[in-house]
Amino acid sequence: MSTRKKRKGAWRATGVVTAFVTAAAIVSVAPVEAQAHQVQVQPTAQLYAWVSDGWGGGTITSQPAGINCHQEAWDPYGTGEPQPAPTGSCAASFEVGTTVTFTATPDPGSYINFGPVPNPVTVQSGYNFTWVMFCPDDGLCSAG
Repeated sequence: MSTRKKRKGAWRATGVVTAFVTAAAIVSVAPVEAQAHQVQVQPTAQLYAWVSDGWGGGTITSQPAGINCHQEAWDPYGTGEPQPAPTGSCAASFEVGTTVTFTATPDPGSYINFGPVPNPVTVQSGYNFTWVMFCPDDGLCSAG
């Protein structure tokens, strides 16, 4: 019986050693495999669309999608109320290096006086913008 007890102890020791060696191998391989599967995150930057106070109304949109900014027409001599703020998304994040193209569409009764400029914009780290000016068809237009 003493021989059997010694063998059981040897098998237990072998099993424990095998478990430790396997665990060490997994721990040393796991970081390498994790690095191989990491996704590279591209830096992004904000891009702003400014609608100048030409007093006309219209919308500027971007391709790829992200900016859809509308300015309502406004008569500075009408109600005495301040010009309403633009609505929609007038700023968006894009990956650095993305080329963004803009389309300006005037509301009925307005026209595009200038812009969008620049168009297109290649997004860089830091400040990125484009702007457009809509004017009312009746000729009353801010100098911008």
